[in-house]
This record gives sequence, C-alpha cells and structure tokens, in this order.
Amino acid sequence: MKKYLFIFLILPIFSIGQTNSNMVWTEIGLEGSFTKKLSWAADVTTRFGNLGVNTFFPQVAVKYKVTKWFRPSVDFRTVFNHQNDGNYDYSNRLNINADFKKAVSKFELGFRIRYQYSFGSVFSTGSYDPDFDQAIRIKPSISYDIKKSILTPVISAEFFYDPSFGQYGRQFTKIRTFVGVKMDWKKPFDISAGYIFDGKMNVPNPSNRHILALSFAYKIGGEEK
Repeated sequence: MKKYLFIFLILPIFSIGQTNSNMVWTEIGLEGSFTKKLSWAADVTTRFGNLGVNTFFPQVAVKYKVTKWFRPSVDFRTVFNHQNDGNYDYSNRLNINADFKKAVSKFELGFRIRYQYSFGSVFSTGSYDPDFDQAIRIKPSISYDIKKSILTPVISAEFFYDPSFGQYGRQFTKIRTFVGVKMDWKKPFDISAGYIFDGKMNVPNPSNRHILALSFAYKIGGEEK
C-alpha cells in the first residue's frame, strides 16, 4: 500500500521543464435513483483559469448496479471550451464507463475504465487534446475509512491513452493525479475537495496544471450501497 501511495504522490515531479498553470474546478450536481439498481446524476462542472471560465459543461449520467463491485454507466455532456481568440468551442462528448470497487478492511480499492468520444465540435483546432477528443482512460483509486471521522482520504491516478492512428496516437498522453478527501457531512450531501496534478506527455508542447477541485452533490433518495 505504501508503495502505491508513493507512486501517486511523486507524479508531480514530472512537471520540471514543462509549462505550468493553475486552475480551480468546481462541480455542483444532483443524484437520485430510478430503482434500487438504476441511478442517475446531473451536474455542471466549471473550470476557472487564466481565461476566467476556461471550460464548463453540463452532464447527465445513468449508472446500473450489476453487482456490489461492478457498476457500468453512460455519461453525456455538452462541452464549452474557451479559445484564445475569445470564442467558445462547442462540442458533445459520450463516456462509457466500467466501475469496479472492492472493500479490503478499511480501504476501498477502485478501478475505472472509460472510453470517451467527442463529436460536434464547431471551432476544432485539429490538434489532439486528451480532455476533449477520443481517449481510453484508466483510473485506479484508493480511499481509507477513518473511524469516527467525517473525512475519507482519497488518492487516484488517471492515465489517458490516445487510441487513434494519428501522428501521436496509440500511446499515453496524460496522467491526472488526485489527492483529497470526501466529507460525510450530512446524509443527503456528497462533498469532496482536493488537489489535482494534470500533466501531459508524448504530445507537442506538453503542459502541466495544478488544480484545486471542489465538488458538491445533493442526493435525492439515494443509491443502494
């Protein structure tokens, strides 16, 4: 366990020699259930940076509980991305996810595989961006349940793979590391906060982002655990 924590925490070292920027990401949403096995979520994510609101996107998602440890889901979002010329690039994105979770003592081990497909871009630059174009994303995570505490520490690392046959395709293009906490404040609310290191690689002019991430969701009813 200590080995994995060490690997996740040293990833920001790779920022040396690359362009860095700072951002704040916020997410506000609602969650609920159609049935005991089928749940839904709707949220809006806003990413603030040097352009003010760099990106914002509303999203809707549906998740199905196949077993206690396996829950596939589908997300659809409309993405508005601020360009340097002042325009917003408008596009749509479909995410197909496979989520796996396993409790081991006080730890919860998570593993998510996501396929993302972007379409409908208006002002496409033609250059590949792992956030907005086709990608396969692999995300292991670890959380720890502290007895009699409202805080649950979480660590994750997400690896972005470009499956296309372009010039820079068929390789990993980004690593996104998260270190933070979930807060069990009151039963209807899901709150989390943390630091994200977002670093590109194997693409022209790779850049890094240091991000403060804040998330707030209100549960209507609630999903079966």
